[in-house]
Amino acid sequence: MHTDLENCSIALVPQRSRGKKLPQYVAALSVCMGALAAGAVLGWTGNISEDMKKFSYNGIEIDDDSLGWIGSMATLGAAAACIPIGKLCDMIGRKIAMLSLAIPFTIGWMLIIFANSLTILSIGRFLTGMAGCAFCVSAPIYTSEIAEKDIRGALGSYFEFLLATGIALSFGVAMITDIKSYTIIMAILPLIFVIIFMFQPESPIYLLKLNKEDKARAALLRLRGNSYDIDAEIREIKNDLLEEQNCNISPLQSLRKKGTKISILVCFSLMFFQQACGITAVVFYADSIFTSAGSKLDPKVSTLILGLMEAIATFAGTIVVDRLGRRILLISSTFVVGISGAVLGIFFTLQDRHLVDEDALLALGYVPVISLCLFVIMFSIGIGPIPWLISAELFPPEIRSIATGAAATLNWFTGFLITKFYLDLKNAVGSDVTFYIFSVISVIGTVFIFLFVPETKGKSLNEIQKELNEDDMKESIEKSRM
Repeated sequence: MHTDLENCSIALVPQRSRGKKLPQYVAALSVCMGALAAGAVLGWTGNISEDMKKFSYNGIEIDDDSLGWIGSMATLGAAAACIPIGKLCDMIGRKIAMLSLAIPFTIGWMLIIFANSLTILSIGRFLTGMAGCAFCVSAPIYTSEIAEKDIRGALGSYFEFLLATGIALSFGVAMITDIKSYTIIMAILPLIFVIIFMFQPESPIYLLKLNKEDKARAALLRLRGNSYDIDAEIREIKNDLLEEQNCNISPLQSLRKKGTKISILVCFSLMFFQQACGITAVVFYADSIFTSAGSKLDPKVSTLILGLMEAIATFAGTIVVDRLGRRILLISSTFVVGISGAVLGIFFTLQDRHLVDEDALLALGYVPVISLCLFVIMFSIGIGPIPWLISAELFPPEIRSIATGAAATLNWFTGFLITKFYLDLKNAVGSDVTFYIFSVISVIGTVFIFLFVPETKGKSLNEIQKELNEDDMKESIEKSRM
């Protein structure tokens, strides 16, 4: 009898565990096609910067200073878009907001293709950066709201994976075509995103916020499958939304909560450390770095290897992030990025300070390739994708959109400063000191992560908020008893 009851209880286990994962993966990959297009924007100068300086672009004379502006305008555009896209996602929905990004994307690429002055080229880069990197905010919000918690980490990491793939794709296409054809091919990617993503459902959580339960139910049915207990999740989401409404906390009141303060400290710091490790400079000026290092390999080949390593490592990160957790990947990633930057700095010291002869430098020719590959591999499994994922997880719902946008703005503005002034800093203090600075910042970031970043693996968004505000809840209970 006991066995029969036990079997019965097993049979009555909530069917939510039987939800199909494939539709969720497809939806996440579809939305992250926008990240592929964004990666193409970031990687556009990576394998053509030296050619642009030698042969001009559409008759526009390019030097180090103008190259700095061309590279950095994309990150400046990204910084400008982050807060508006968060508000737009709340106003018109996650799906429509992201589909609408195809408009500035297309205008920007057209300006780049037909640019006849540095100003027009820079405006085009600003618009493509603004459109592409708006996905840094919107895609993680969308994926965090459509995913079951046991695969939310993997789906959240797809953004960085497709971003890295877009960078690698841009490096590869630049090697086999002329600059104009290469640019046209990159301009097609946003249109591919629109065609693929337009068939995906809106976020069920967003639909329930609008009291569109039938549409939310249909979206969940698409994402989880027929055998899944849709009603149970609908009830859970409604309860979470009801809790939010009952709290009725304004953004200013939210800033007084312990959990909000922790989330701001953690997310803003991670965004800073992600960019200040020097990744944007590495991506934008990869062929220049390899040329300066005197690598034995063709700089364009080295750059392509770099892009492929980044994409492969990011994919590996999507597999392990829900198994190993966020903290261990962040700590190991940031530490090794710092060590790799230091090794590259040592190589430049030996080369630029003439501390060894030419034969020794020739023997060390693969050091820049190995160091930078290790740099991007470890960046791509931790400090690259996880800050975007954690931002979507940690911020409380009453400020999630604007706070995620503000954190992303800090990220890309830091990237703008590093990209714009990397060449100036390198010329002023040397390549070696520049990478030493990046290395020291990464080591500081490692210590910060160890001390302050919480683990969010396997926890629902509501559970995360309860843990962050645990002390506040205890204090509230104690006061109610007095």
